[in-house]
Amino acid sequence: MAMAAGTTATAKASEATRWGQLIFGIICMVMIANLQYGWTLFVGPIDQKYHWGRAAIQVAFTIFVLTETWLVPIEGYLIDKFGPRVMICGSGALVAIAWVINSVADSLFLLYVGAAIGGIGAGVIYGGSVGNALKWFPDRRGLAAGLTAAGFGAGSALTVIPIANMIQSSGYQSAFLWFGLGQGIIVMIVALFLKAPEAGEVSAPAAPTVQQTRRDYAPGEVLKTPVFWVMYVMFVAVGAGGLMAIAQLAPIANDYKVAGIPVSILGLTLPALTFALTIDRVLNGVCRPFFGWVSDNIGRENTMFIAFFVEGVGIYALLLFAGNPVMFVILSGLVFFAWGEIYSLFPATCTDIYGRKFATTNYGMLYTAKGTASLLVPLANVLTNATGSWHAVFYVAAILNIFAAVMAIFVLKPMRIKTMAKG
Repeated sequence: MAMAAGTTATAKASEATRWGQLIFGIICMVMIANLQYGWTLFVGPIDQKYHWGRAAIQVAFTIFVLTETWLVPIEGYLIDKFGPRVMICGSGALVAIAWVINSVADSLFLLYVGAAIGGIGAGVIYGGSVGNALKWFPDRRGLAAGLTAAGFGAGSALTVIPIANMIQSSGYQSAFLWFGLGQGIIVMIVALFLKAPEAGEVSAPAAPTVQQTRRDYAPGEVLKTPVFWVMYVMFVAVGAGGLMAIAQLAPIANDYKVAGIPVSILGLTLPALTFALTIDRVLNGVCRPFFGWVSDNIGRENTMFIAFFVEGVGIYALLLFAGNPVMFVILSGLVFFAWGEIYSLFPATCTDIYGRKFATTNYGMLYTAKGTASLLVPLANVLTNATGSWHAVFYVAAILNIFAAVMAIFVLKPMRIKTMAKG
């Protein structure tokens, strides 16, 4: 009886440790969400003060996204080698420094330096938090990655209004300074409690619903497998397709003259465009753990097919029914809901195939697809100018998603099975 009680106590402590690590990672992700999703609040005030032009100011955002994504493989290697605690703690200081620089930046050069430093710090925190979740939850990788990614996708929801209010009352410099310091310090404190599981501390599930590899692939080996590049192409297609459609929401709402029409859903009434952009924050977060949980139960590729196909159909339907303000809000919500799941499905699939030991590095290499996708988004403007309409952008976005959905079942799934059979 005593031995049984001791075994149970140990099991409960291990479960508490796992969920504690997950929660710490989510908190870190919430603290860096504003670096990406809160940026839009600062663009107008910066331009009003210095008149650099919105295009020049937005270069800072591009620099942030590129440094946040393309350096993750190197950062992931360091995290896998030295552990998440020291790397994420140091990066908390970087994201604080980044916004402090933004608060005093009186030249585009300084603004770009702040963006680069913030991107480096955010990349370490993002990659380290997701990688740690994948290592602690081999039995629920989709859910764990989804909950962690949701912290980044929806983390800015609680602070958007306070930041906007501080910009209005005290100026954007104060918002950069105080929120930058606050967010960075919280990351540094929480990071002190992070740790990767030691060998044998987390056992692989006895009978996993989703097939998992029997060995750990080093990053160099991963790059030599064709299935990695199939996932990369799919990630870019879905990422670029969704970003293209989302970027055109305001022009569509204005062209169809529904932007300012009040829409009432579930007792909430807002102008159609405001409503659509508001639910982005919520659904972009909710979809990540939801589809991750679904993939834990019905398989990664099956879930990808459903999500990507719904995304493609939703984008096309949005184009057809955008003249109806209620349908505009509902369909834009559907598009947002079906898009953010790439940040839970791909890390889980990558770790299923290539193992836990180098999970942060290997997913970091795949995560660079987000940066690649962001470079393709400006092509939407080229396409719009060439055709004289943004309709073509929506056709391309819908096709990219349906293309990825078909690839998930007919290309990725058989290749993944073949690769894992060799392991």
